[in-house]
Amino acid sequence: RWGEIAQETQERLDFELFTIKTMGFAGYFLIVMDFIKAGRDLGVMIGPGRGSAAGSAVAYCIGITNIDPIKYNLLFERFLNPDRKSMPDIDTDFDDEGRQKVIDYVVQKYGRNQVAQIITYGTMATKSSIKDVARVMELPLADANYIAKLIPDKPAYGMDFKKLIHKPLAGPDSLNELGLSPDEIENVKKVRDMYNSPDLVGKVLHQAEKLEGTVRNTGIHAAGIIIAPEDLSNIVPVSTSKDSDLLITQYEGKVIEDAGVIKMDFLGLRNLSIIKEALKMIKENHGVAIDIDYIPLDDAKTFELFQHGETNAIFQFESDGMKKYMKELKPDKFDDLIAMNALYRPGPIAYIPNFINRKHGREEIHYDLAEMEEYLSETYGITVYQEQVMLLSQKLGNFTKGDADVLRKAMGKKQKAVLDKMKVKFMEGADKNGHDLKICEKIWTDWEAFAQYAFNKSHSTCYAFVAYQTAYLKAHYPEEYMAGVLTSQLGNIDKITFFMEECKALGLNVLGPDINESARKFSVNKKKEIRFGLGGIKGSGDAAVD
Repeated sequence: RWGEIAQETQERLDFELFTIKTMGFAGYFLIVMDFIKAGRDLGVMIGPGRGSAAGSAVAYCIGITNIDPIKYNLLFERFLNPDRKSMPDIDTDFDDEGRQKVIDYVVQKYGRNQVAQIITYGTMATKSSIKDVARVMELPLADANYIAKLIPDKPAYGMDFKKLIHKPLAGPDSLNELGLSPDEIENVKKVRDMYNSPDLVGKVLHQAEKLEGTVRNTGIHAAGIIIAPEDLSNIVPVSTSKDSDLLITQYEGKVIEDAGVIKMDFLGLRNLSIIKEALKMIKENHGVAIDIDYIPLDDAKTFELFQHGETNAIFQFESDGMKKYMKELKPDKFDDLIAMNALYRPGPIAYIPNFINRKHGREEIHYDLAEMEEYLSETYGITVYQEQVMLLSQKLGNFTKGDADVLRKAMGKKQKAVLDKMKVKFMEGADKNGHDLKICEKIWTDWEAFAQYAFNKSHSTCYAFVAYQTAYLKAHYPEEYMAGVLTSQLGNIDKITFFMEECKALGLNVLGPDINESARKFSVNKKKEIRFGLGGIKGSGDAAVD
């Protein structure tokens, strides 16, 4: 992967291998490596990585991830460190069709009795328990719906019977403090009157309260797959389901890892299907085989696309807000895309204007301590990533790698007691290093405010890379790329219409369906025109098309 290994890279690899070995995770890495290699051999398109696993240099060496963690300053301890007790999660993105091929390979390799999907338990929420009880106790449907509509249901409230019926309306720890509007408080009063009435409605509400939170139905976890070292039925109870050919565990995800089996997430990513489809057409039409994982990251044409905000059909950069910021930011290096991917979320979005102004020199880039420049210069002095907080805590306050990860977790989850302990440690370390403690106090306060918003740089880098790949194809081979995008939306006529408009804006010709030239998918003909795929016609069954 590197050709020559630098001294610090060697130290990093030794540290990682030692940690993986002492924590007993070597087998886990090998299993993941094996099914990813098998997937690539089967022609499945596999993402560059996902989540904190991209911080592992070992994972990069053995082909699990395709992002160089040394180059982008990604941290292994964000993924795995001796203080972390739970199993690491290596999630993998596959193209939609290829995902099933890899699952089939795993089943074939380890045996049908050692691979399973994970059950999920749906519980009765407040409204559904009221409706279910009302149906059984023969309360008219209109009445049941009326009661359900009175219940405030903003996710922030976390409304349940305990709050709805028994929490005080005003004063400390009351519904008022939850942020309910006066209208919602009125509705709660109405529900309480019904609850206290002796008639049928009151009885329904009392019964519904007893049932709230009980299991109502089972489902299957969308992506999780379990691989066990021996026959699963020796380890956990299993069941079958009409929705899956695989076994289903009867323990849910939270419990399952304690049983000594490993959980992997096999995720289908539509954008990988688009890339795969586009690459196939580019090879057919131009005779060029592009290795999408090794395209140049300084391609001017690709960055022009971002700078003009022409990011329809570009992974994670499609929203109107993102387009506006792209035009203002005018990104010219890959680091800008990583940062924007991390900043464009509720909370940190407020820092985007500062980020843009600092890039263009309209706002001064200021570092509280000169030592911070090393890690904050790529984001113009703004703390964007959790990794930056972790690296700075080691540099300024002499934290160990493990300490730095504990700090990240505590800041993300606002664990006040842990933070207070760590602050003392940080200040002692900073004092030893001869830093001005007043400034360090300010840095710590800033971190406490920022860090709940700080994002995992490993994940952001991986997804910015997929976005860059899609933009590269759109910039250089717009016909094939857009045909791939249209194919990915077969059966969704609204989206097909939207992307056909985008083709028009790009000056691409989309021809109507033609019984002689159309295939099931959208394709590109010799004249560089996109031909409508027969599968995109409403009501045309696949069998008829084939």
